[in-house]
Amino acid sequence: MNETWEEIKSELKNQIPDHSFKMWIEPLVFETLENNAMVISAPNFFSRKRVLDYYGEIIERELINAGGKVSRLKIILSGKKEKPVKNGFEISQQLILPMMDFQPQNGRKLRQDFTFDNFVVGMNNDFAYSAALSLASRRESNQHSLYLLSDTGMGKSHLSQAIGHHILSHGKGERVYYITAEDFTNEMVRAFRQNCLDKFKQKYRDGCDVLLLEDIHFLTGKDRTQSELSLTLDYLLDARKRVIFSSCMRPNEIPKLSDQLRSRLSCGLISPIDPPDFRTRVRILTKKAREKGYELPMDVIEYLANELTDDIRQLESGLIGVVAKSSLLGVDVDIKLAESVVKTISQKQKKITVEAIKRLVCKEFNVTEKDIVSSSRKHSIVRPRQVAMYLSRRYTDSPLQVIGKSFNRYHATALHSIGAVEKEIKNNGAFQKQVEILGKKIELGNF
Repeated sequence: MNETWEEIKSELKNQIPDHSFKMWIEPLVFETLENNAMVISAPNFFSRKRVLDYYGEIIERELINAGGKVSRLKIILSGKKEKPVKNGFEISQQLILPMMDFQPQNGRKLRQDFTFDNFVVGMNNDFAYSAALSLASRRESNQHSLYLLSDTGMGKSHLSQAIGHHILSHGKGERVYYITAEDFTNEMVRAFRQNCLDKFKQKYRDGCDVLLLEDIHFLTGKDRTQSELSLTLDYLLDARKRVIFSSCMRPNEIPKLSDQLRSRLSCGLISPIDPPDFRTRVRILTKKAREKGYELPMDVIEYLANELTDDIRQLESGLIGVVAKSSLLGVDVDIKLAESVVKTISQKQKKITVEAIKRLVCKEFNVTEKDIVSSSRKHSIVRPRQVAMYLSRRYTDSPLQVIGKSFNRYHATALHSIGAVEKEIKNNGAFQKQVEILGKKIELGNF
């Protein structure tokens, strides 16, 4: 029967993406036959749950195609006792730990709900989820760093913290440090001012086994912090410790980043997370509604999933808005109510684009859009052009090449313009105030 299982695995390899096959199917091992079922073992609870949820039907179909009396699949944990079951679902070790008052040894506290169990996997994030779980469980011994890449609200913080929870819950005594790049910078500055930089260095280099570093793009232009972080990463990676980064920009897109740090950020696996598709959005809403005890008709869930497409936070806002409005008005949740909530959210979520910023800046500086994209080098034209590029970089996810092209400029010119504005903001209070006012208008949708 083991030969039959190997044949089934060969068939599955042709039907499943390579990274998914290596992550989930390859580690499965044939154990025995039990009544009318083939029993195979998975290395851990997460693997077992994933295979049953996503590949169980495919495997059972191949069992039937293989002939014989075996037509059912049973997956057990290798060398472990069966876990307790509640409401038809196995309870993982992580969920039964007393995590309510648990505080990681360093950095910010991990959110209790940001675990692998609570992460909804879809085609948009399948590879990122697999890579994160692989790193957390040390399945790939040569993988020591992971760079999670996505726009805001796509789940990179969830996956990053899920790695921390997984490592902590398996009780090997590893020290997990979860922190943002801004916190790292502020902590280093305080250490420098208080003349205790050696303690700061020792804390990260010797006192940390797993570093979860969020929003790495915050370090743009911070030369001293970049230099210290580069050295710290050398210590951690040379010691085969794990480092997880997250950002909304690829390492080669972060402006004013040192070559040393850019190289270290790029040496590991870079895993993008795309916006969820319709089916995944439906599953996210359904899961969150069930977790919070909300009861929503499926047509309302599907309507929200169809209309709210920006990110997961927007989906949560729609879900909470519908339930809250229903409760306050004392009316049933229906499509009409959902439409009124979506309309409000859409008005708040006015799309910020390079063209919209360009129009706002032209109005502020009293120049035309034709002027701002022209070859003119007049100060009265160059200044608003540079400001528009700076704001486009700050408030949109457009890469530098796209921003430069929008103003008929090369990538290097766009980068220089952003740097020039950043420098003048530090030295010119009136100019800084003007840029801040424009930023507020963009944030409020007044453009």
